[in-house]
Amino acid sequence: MFDTAARRLLDPPLSGLAGLLDRPGVTPNGLTLLGLATGLASAATAAGRLWWWALALWVFSRLMDGLDGPLARRRRAAARGGEEGPRPEAGGFLDITADFVVYGATVIGVAVGATAQYEVGWLPFLGVLFAYYINGAAFLAFSSIAERTGRQRDDGRSLSFLGGLAEGTETVAVHALWLLVPVHSGTIATVWAGVVGISAAQRIVAGFRDLS
Repeated sequence: MFDTAARRLLDPPLSGLAGLLDRPGVTPNGLTLLGLATGLASAATAAGRLWWWALALWVFSRLMDGLDGPLARRRRAAARGGEEGPRPEAGGFLDITADFVVYGATVIGVAVGATAQYEVGWLPFLGVLFAYYINGAAFLAFSSIAERTGRQRDDGRSLSFLGGLAEGTETVAVHALWLLVPVHSGTIATVWAGVVGISAAQRIVAGFRDLS
């Protein structure tokens, strides 16, 4: 829901940071992998109930995820004399795959830690994972079919994204929120599962209409 506004707000500072990182040895795929590693570390520290460490690692992980795209665009523009070339499919594939791994792992990590420390039930987190599964299936299927039929939505990202109530901005915020207040993580997960479920329904309807 807030991705478009967030991108307008964050693109200038992220592009500036990407310029500072544009040095030999620093690659967009390297930033993606660093985001993946620190995201998994966040999940592990959450499982170990080291909540502040988990939060710091989560924020750093998502920062790396936000920087790989601007750095990639900067490199492509420089390589083509200022004209941005085709989107790097391999990098986009790596990025979205890493996001799926990190999101799923952090849900499990919070569930393990909160269940052990606060006796929070597993069911809300299973609901979140199920809703993520439906969302992922909907937008990946849409992206693939839309690309093949020439009906893709091009907003500069590697895949055609269907908007919804819950997007990347909201996901980052909610994952940070239950690391801030893990005692309430079960309630947060219950509400979030409902919101993501509504988004899944929105994407299914929108994707079907677009492809009809």
